[in-house]
Amino acid sequence: MTLQMSHTSPLRLGLIAAGALTTFTLPGFAQDAAAPAVATIDKGDTTFMLVSTILVLLMILPGLALFYGGLVRTKNMLSVLIQCTLITALVMVIWVLYGYSFAFGGSESAFWGGTAKMFLAGVTPASEAATFSDGVMIPEYIFIAFQMTFACITPALIVGAFAERVRFSAVMLFVALWVTFVYFPVAHMVWDANGLLFKMGALDFAGGTVVHINAGIAGLIGAIMIGKRTGFGRDMMAPHSMTLTMVGACLLWFGWFGFNAGSNLEANGGAALAMINTFTATAGAILAWTAIETLHRGKASLLGAVSGMIAGLVAVTPAAGFAGPVGAIALGAVASGLCYYFVAVVKNKFGYDDTADVFGIHGIGGIVGALGTAVVNMPGLGGAGGEDYAVGSQLMIQASAVGITILWCGILSIVLYKIVDMTIGLRASVEDERQGLDLASHGEAAYHG
Repeated sequence: MTLQMSHTSPLRLGLIAAGALTTFTLPGFAQDAAAPAVATIDKGDTTFMLVSTILVLLMILPGLALFYGGLVRTKNMLSVLIQCTLITALVMVIWVLYGYSFAFGGSESAFWGGTAKMFLAGVTPASEAATFSDGVMIPEYIFIAFQMTFACITPALIVGAFAERVRFSAVMLFVALWVTFVYFPVAHMVWDANGLLFKMGALDFAGGTVVHINAGIAGLIGAIMIGKRTGFGRDMMAPHSMTLTMVGACLLWFGWFGFNAGSNLEANGGAALAMINTFTATAGAILAWTAIETLHRGKASLLGAVSGMIAGLVAVTPAAGFAGPVGAIALGAVASGLCYYFVAVVKNKFGYDDTADVFGIHGIGGIVGALGTAVVNMPGLGGAGGEDYAVGSQLMIQASAVGITILWCGILSIVLYKIVDMTIGLRASVEDERQGLDLASHGEAAYHG
């Protein structure tokens, strides 16, 4: 079995390397070696990827912005909205200038893609990027734009961990440094054929390591290094609008179909599998979180339901193209329970101020999802693994990928936060924090009257 690929392929999940280890196949993946397919671009696949890319943008703006905005106090609502907006714009520009090249530039390095594609050199409307089927291609510009949205949402996720007390200029500088030294190398390691984790055979369908573990670890470190909000543990810091948080969460779920199904790169049964798993895992997680919260607190809350929603989406992200729908329910439920424990128990025990529970949901959910991918891929659980699938071996590979991602992100994030703090300062002043970052940093208010 062969797969025709160029260095512009996303090479999601390490399907080829993993195939050598697990000997599984996906629908439409196998080709007749004796009759190589002629490369073609199908308008259906092209349209599917165009829509998927736009759906991922919807996840960020307005989805994530409203989700986080509703979770902060009224005086900081606008600051979260502008941070998400400016991060998206900044990373889009960086991605075109050098980010795409650093991630997918064709270098044989295990850690970065090189400089060959800087400023999108050599890319034209006729350029092609490979998919997971021999001879099936998509326009390279679509692949560039699709991957760009992933690069945008990941650092935007981070800011929820230290919302309400960080300087706006510090956010922008940190994001520029972080995507350069953390996101682009990890994306290359996981999704490029020459990448370290790809060659190990790590499975990551849509970004459990690249997006969620990366963001969760960076968020936790930021929350600790920047410190707690003034008045934390004393003042009322409840979400100012659960209505907006619910709207944002639902937009995230809606857009997540582009995130997960789009990662299949083709409009076929593989995309349909990722789609239904994005339904079922999320439903299982919502029910699990609500049940646990009811037993623990005596009442079910909307905040709990939407937290479970995001936890399920995070957990199924690396497994969306491998799990069966029933296995996805179990994965979402297990991840939701563990995320609840970290949000409701661990955070309080250790006393760190993770404003929007970025580590508790994205970090822990991403870790559980990445490890759980090895389990739900088992054919006995309805997964895509072949008859000779070795769950133990794959679990060790997944654990190694998780560990490498945590170390890479953790060490470099500490260094980058320190650089920003030493140059322009991370933390807003106490006066600005008390006034609210909306007025202090931006001279505007989200609400009037």
